[in-house]
Amino acid sequence: TVMKKENSPKRFSFLPDLTDDDRILLSKVVDWAEISEEKYITKFSAFLDERQADLCRKALASVCCDRYRLWGGYENAERCVLCVHPPYSEAENEDFPITALTFSYRSGDRLTHRDFLGSFMALNISRDSVGDILVGSGKTAVFIRSSVAQEVSSVQKIGRVGVSCSEGYDSTLVPEIQMKEINGTVASLRFDCVAALALGISREKAAAAIKGGNAE
Repeated sequence: TVMKKENSPKRFSFLPDLTDDDRILLSKVVDWAEISEEKYITKFSAFLDERQADLCRKALASVCCDRYRLWGGYENAERCVLCVHPPYSEAENEDFPITALTFSYRSGDRLTHRDFLGSFMALNISRDSVGDILVGSGKTAVFIRSSVAQEVSSVQKIGRVGVSCSEGYDSTLVPEIQMKEINGTVASLRFDCVAALALGISREKAAAAIKGGNAE
């Protein structure tokens, strides 16, 4: 059951430092929670970055909606599409409007994330239509909204490098998550104390990193 939305201008006052774009996004997502329940409609967002995804989780929690899923085309993707689905229904991976493409080129040619993104932007493709870009040696996987897949797959050059495109992606391009166990004692469970222990730096430096938005 979705809690009815409030029309107060302070609707998302519990979330700090929101931009106008943030408020538009969250209002839309909260509306989807109500629409999906009342009209049994599934809604998909554009690609969200990690911050936007976290804000959406909190906004949906505020209206008691847990009927959603985030997926970026592979496990632990940084940029994801949000799906808000009706009751008694779930979104499978293949339901998301995401297409994976792999660009192949000579391993001696060095291309970067910026090279690929710049080429896509030159096609007037919006940033939120592009998910993660996983750059490897001689091949790069790109996750995009399916609505622009045909246009992106027609690209034959990234910068000055000739490329060929195929659908799908090589799982070896997905970075492995490295886990490391750290033992120690902290004065308190404050984030700066824990971060200082994990990073092996002073609490003052950890606090500065957190304040600068360089730690999550």
